[in-house]
Amino acid sequence: MDIKPSYRVILVIVALVLLAGSCSSGFILGRVTNQSGQPTETSNGTPAGTEELFRPFWEAWQIVNELYLEQPVDQTLLMQGAIRGMLDSLGDQHTSYMDPMEYSDATAPLSGYEGIGAYVNTEGELLTIIEPIAGSPAEEAGLQAGDEIIAIDGEDMTGLLPEVVRLKVLGPAGSTVVLTIHRPDVEEPFDVEITRAHIAIPSVEFEMLDGRIAYLSLNTFSETSSEDIHNALEELLAQNPRGLIFDLRFNSGGYLDSAVAIASEFISEGVIAYEESGDGSREVFEASGDGIATEIPMVVLVNEWSASASEIVAGALQDHDRAVLVGTTTFGKGTVQNWIPLTEDQGAVRITIARWLTPLERNIHEVGLTPDYEVPYSQEDVDAGTDVQLNRAIELLSQP
Repeated sequence: MDIKPSYRVILVIVALVLLAGSCSSGFILGRVTNQSGQPTETSNGTPAGTEELFRPFWEAWQIVNELYLEQPVDQTLLMQGAIRGMLDSLGDQHTSYMDPMEYSDATAPLSGYEGIGAYVNTEGELLTIIEPIAGSPAEEAGLQAGDEIIAIDGEDMTGLLPEVVRLKVLGPAGSTVVLTIHRPDVEEPFDVEITRAHIAIPSVEFEMLDGRIAYLSLNTFSETSSEDIHNALEELLAQNPRGLIFDLRFNSGGYLDSAVAIASEFISEGVIAYEESGDGSREVFEASGDGIATEIPMVVLVNEWSASASEIVAGALQDHDRAVLVGTTTFGKGTVQNWIPLTEDQGAVRITIARWLTPLERNIHEVGLTPDYEVPYSQEDVDAGTDVQLNRAIELLSQP
């Protein structure tokens, strides 16, 4: 899908839905800007003043072209390998390179909502299942949280960007795909054949639970999520609930604008988050002041797959003592990325451009948010259909 320039994305979508047409790009398309905000022209040669620095590089390039056994050497592959090596040297898994074909696949418009139906993590080395969607082909095929996709239809996926692998899982409803799965507690990889289907996923789900407790779940921070949340809150608050459970488990993020707007529904005033750039400058995101649920007692459910925009909202609510967190430590995604296309259609670079901080200036990157009430979720609980985290939240809100 096209991302409007007015929307900023925190990279966002750690958990992407394996659906064609989903809000799956998870990055901003733009150009490099300098500190004045003006476009920076890229050089077609070695930048002035760095000739001596890059002399060993060109010496190595010449050695390869003159002495390497297999000639001729593919110059494009050398160039792409050099870019990847440069970005890898930063030691930041969120800064990477897509070659032209990978970038074209990643930004191609997708039609329909067809796939296997699972939330996935695209931030590690392998595409990893976060959670199958209830009633989806992925769930029916027995996929589980933590499953890693290492091959698709017999083609090795190791070494590819997980976002590229995600796109390869997509396909029209009725078609089949064979995923080779590595499961941490299973010794050997195994194949799973899945028939893709048309899948609809609501962004927001809500209901009144027993004891006049309102339950509100958000799956992703999309362009329309803030409006959806507002409408759901209006309907829930009209029923005079005694408390509200806001479920951000398995929600890996989305639009920063949406996160700020949603946090503003619960926080009457003050800072929602800071965005800090490499030069030390900061942008402050504050509550809008027009929220409709700023007084109701709240519990926020989080787990290890709550990331990015989810952590912004949960962190703001925690720092403002507006809600307690129940569950497990969150993912720890506290940086902001931008995709920058290279000239002459030579792919794109994804680069970390900033970090975000909670209102109390906590940097949660690779640390996560620690719940006020740690409630682990065991496989036995899953098998028994028992939601121990939700039950704990209900207990807290049911207390006099």
